[in-house]
Formats: sequence, structure tokens, C-alpha cells
Amino acid sequence: MANPHLDELRAKAAKLPLCPGVYLMKNEAGTIIYVGKSRKLKNRVSSYFIQTRHNAKTEKMVSHVADFDYILCDGEMEALTLENTLIKKYTPHYNIRLKDAKSYPYLKVTQGAYPRVIVTRKRESDGGKYYGPYSSSAAAHEVCDTVNLVFSLPSCHRVFPRDIGKGRPCLYAQMGRCIAPCTGTVTPEAYHALIRAAEGVLSGNIRATERDLTDAMTRAAESEQYELAARYRDSVAALRRLSDKQKVVSDPDRDRDVLALYTDDLCTVLAVLNIQGGMLQNKSEFLFTSAPDADPEDRASLVTAYYREACRIPPEILLSFDLDAESYAPLSACLGELAGHRVTVRTPERGDARKLADMARANAADRASRYRTECERSDNTLITLSRLLALEVVPDRIEAYDISEIGSEQITGAMIVTDGARLLRSDYRTFRIRSLSAPDDYAAMRETLSRRLAHIGDGTPSLGQRPDLILLDGGVGQVHAVQGVLREMGLDIPVFGMLKDDFHKTRALTDGERELSIAGESAVYVFLYKLQEEVHRVAVRATMGAKGRSLRRSTLEDIPGIGPAKAKKLLRALPIATLKTASVAELTAAGISPSDAERVRHYYHPEEPKS
Repeated sequence: MANPHLDELRAKAAKLPLCPGVYLMKNEAGTIIYVGKSRKLKNRVSSYFIQTRHNAKTEKMVSHVADFDYILCDGEMEALTLENTLIKKYTPHYNIRLKDAKSYPYLKVTQGAYPRVIVTRKRESDGGKYYGPYSSSAAAHEVCDTVNLVFSLPSCHRVFPRDIGKGRPCLYAQMGRCIAPCTGTVTPEAYHALIRAAEGVLSGNIRATERDLTDAMTRAAESEQYELAARYRDSVAALRRLSDKQKVVSDPDRDRDVLALYTDDLCTVLAVLNIQGGMLQNKSEFLFTSAPDADPEDRASLVTAYYREACRIPPEILLSFDLDAESYAPLSACLGELAGHRVTVRTPERGDARKLADMARANAADRASRYRTECERSDNTLITLSRLLALEVVPDRIEAYDISEIGSEQITGAMIVTDGARLLRSDYRTFRIRSLSAPDDYAAMRETLSRRLAHIGDGTPSLGQRPDLILLDGGVGQVHAVQGVLREMGLDIPVFGMLKDDFHKTRALTDGERELSIAGESAVYVFLYKLQEEVHRVAVRATMGAKGRSLRRSTLEDIPGIGPAKAKKLLRALPIATLKTASVAELTAAGISPSDAERVRHYYHPEEPKS
């Protein structure tokens, strides 16, 4: 996409000084879409606007730049720190996001008199301690469950000290798997001692905790407290299972992270190995379908981007890739400032440290290889689908739709999206249908598609994009309804309905005139079945959510002047059956004004003349 501002941008960039600083790219609306830093502002900013080839992501960003600002800095460390601050403040669209369309899970030790160890996907400034991120929800939950088991911490939904003494202790307390603060026999001091021990395990100090528990088990057995000894035995076994999955890779007294980059023509992968106490505690892989630039300054920014999300910064960080010689010291200083302690960043050339860097790079290469295999499988599926449907192009963006309804009040249209055969959950949408007085699948589908397609080309994120293929959970009627909408809007987009068999599985596709069997193409069958189940799930979930919200809302709130507070007051004073037949005087006695009582009486008895 050509940028009409290129000449102006080149001229402005040519006037920049050759000194360190931060630049802020802006679009037509003045929104900051990218923040970067450089040791030589003039050279770096000018490079965006000269006719050289960038990667796809950078080219797209440059096509939207209408202007830029800059801030001069005293040195590269200050520029790196300021870049980090501005990215946090503005969250620009084109800066690297390691979350990769999802939030990675963390373990959190909450704050309060009785803290909990929980899994969360949100990091907040609430005084809690965070550990992670973990590579998967399963890995985070496994560690959380182990810690709660080992230290007999509660995993229920009770809130302490509020719920102390309310209700009987649960089965976990009776089994000895929970210390049971609900009984009131556990002091905050004793509880906090367990939490500190749990934090030690989460920080990687598993061996010391295992030794302490083994000693406690021995003492309990010697004093013939066999049930207590058995609980200690189970705790030690759980810790050992967790420890067995952690490979010893370094000296026991060294905490370090190892970061590696692997880039090919499809993607870039950043692999991170977290090593605590000489053991590999966690491995994370971040995949970018649009590769960051190979410039060493961008690599330094990528490292700081990771540590913006990480909960801990170790004293030593090993890189598998090179930076400019001048970049190591500013990066170390910036990360040290974030961490609150001295941090050394280096690229090892030999020895055990180099072996760790090579191990991290091998993990990054393996993730890239798996991604290539996934892409090839997806591409083959989409090629086969386009051949079956006789499409002019292989569809990249596919949108699938379904309608779910509960009576005439709760009708919802759902849209799910795939990008290269992979579900793109960030682009999912639901549409509340309010225009129908009775259920009508065809009318609901028409309204859903009319509202969605009206956004094509208007610049709205996600909805502004044109789909390559539309799939409907329905048959000939739904297809004809949507084809009518497309004709009215002057759009030429292929539309097919997904027909189900008696077992609610996709058996064929229809273009409104004929059926196209997919029985002989297993990959296409599995892909379409996945889409049909997913869009049905999203539609039903949205409808049930809307129904649940309506059930929590009293019909009294439909009466003018009666809000949630007045409705609650009336229902507390009078049962709903009595309320419907109550006189104005009785309603007034319940705590509302005479005029409100008149409206309530008239709502249930509209045939009566107003007084």
C-alpha cells in the first residue's frame, strides 16, 4: 500500500540529528502506532521511508504513518528505558507483543491475611507476587496444584478471615490436604510461614523444601504419628514428580535466563529457558508470523519486550544471538533498572553457557519446524476446500455464522474467523438481534450479515476486512437469505451452507442450488466440523449469557421509574404474586412513592382507569 506522505516523511527524517533518541510513529488520526529507539535517529528513521524492502509487518506499519515525533536522549540506555516506558503507556499496535494473541498464564500469591496460590492470566498492580509466565495453562495448574498439596493450602472459594467459623470444614480438611483456616485454629502468622515456604518452591528452591519435608516425615514416623508421616510422604512424592520434570542444566547456585532467536521465511521464534538453582524450571516459546527486523537494536528491544511481561529478571541473561558491541551495556543497565539489581547480558562463545544458548536455539528451531508443518497441513486443507467449491482463490480469511435463540427475546448471531485455517479468536463477534418479534432464522441471519458486512472497508479492526469465504450453519434457506444481502450491498463473496446429518455432524456443503459432498476428504471434513462446532458453541454461549442476565433482572424494571433499587425494595416487602394484586396503598406502604405505586398497579392492571 503506497503512503501518500512519503516525500514529507523523508524530508523530515533527513533533518533529524545523528544522536540517540526515541521516535513515535503516528497515523492519520494522530494515534501512536509504533515506538522505537536508536543510537542514530536520522539513520534509523530515514531507513523506514527509503525504497528498500522491509518485512511484511514493517511495510504495513510504514504504509499507515502520517507523521512522527521524536525525543532526544543522553545515551542508548536512556533511550531504551524511555522506549520501554512509552510502549507501556501507549501500547502501540505495531510494537512486538509477546502474548501472541493470548495472555500467558502466571502463578500468583495473593495479598492479605490469608494469601492464596492461584493461576491467573492478568498481571495487576495489586500487591500480589507473580511467577511466570508459564508456557501453558496445564503447566501452571500442575505447579499450582502441587504447591497447594505440599503445603496444605486451601483451594476453595471461601474468603478468609471473613468466612472463618462459617460452615463445616470441607472434605480436603478431613483428609489432611488442607490446613483449614475456616476452623479458626490457624493464625495468620502460621499461615504466612506456609506461604513463604510455597514462595520458595515457586522461586526454584525445591531441594531445600524436599529435605525439610523428608526430615519432618522421619520425625513423625519415629514418634508414631503415622498419618502425619504419610501426608509428609505424599508431599515429598509430589515435589519429586515436579522436580523430575526439571532438568539439571547448570551450577546449582546460578540463576539465569537463556534467550534464543530462530528466523526462517515463515516466522520468527523467541525461545526462553528459565534456569533457577541450576535447574530448567520453565520453557517459553513466542512465535511471530511477521518477523522482527534483524537489526541489533530491534533485538535489544525484543529482549526488553520479553522482560516487560516476565515476573523475574535473573542476574545473568545469555543470548544465542549477537547485538552490537555498544548495545550490551545499555541493555544490561536498562534491565538492571527494571529488576532492581545488577543484570549482565552477554552472548557466550564457548563452554557450558554456549551449550545452553545452543539448546535454546534448538528449541526455537523445533517450534518453527512444527509451525511450518502446521502451515503446510492447513494450506493443503484450504487448497482442497477451494478445489471442491471451485473458488477463484484459496481462502485465507473464512468467516462462519450461526444463530442461537431462546424464544423471541434472546436471539444471537455469532461470527467466528479463521486465518489460514487457524481460529482467530480475537476477531470473533456476536450480534444481539432485537428487531424480531418472533424467532426467524432467515431474518436473524440477514440482520447479522447486514450489520457485519456494512463495516467492510471502513477501517474498523477485524470487521473492516473482507472475508474470502462465508460459511453458514444452515441449509438452502440461510444461503439464499445471505446471498440477497450480498446482492443488495454489491458484494461478491462466496457463500456456502454447512449441512448436518442426523448426528449433528457436517455431511455436505450447499451453494443454495446443489449439495457438495465432503465425505471423501477427511481433512476438509474435520476442518468444517471444527468450524461448525465452534460457531455453535459461541452462539449458544452468548445466548445463554444474555438469558442469564435477563433472569437476574426483575420485570419490575420494565416499569418507568422503577429501577433495580426500587424493584429490590418491593420484592423484599411483597412476594411477586402478592405484588401483582396489591393496591396502591399497599405498594406505597412497601416503601415507594404514591406515583411509583400508581405506575406499578397500572402495569399489572392496565384495564383499570388511572386515578
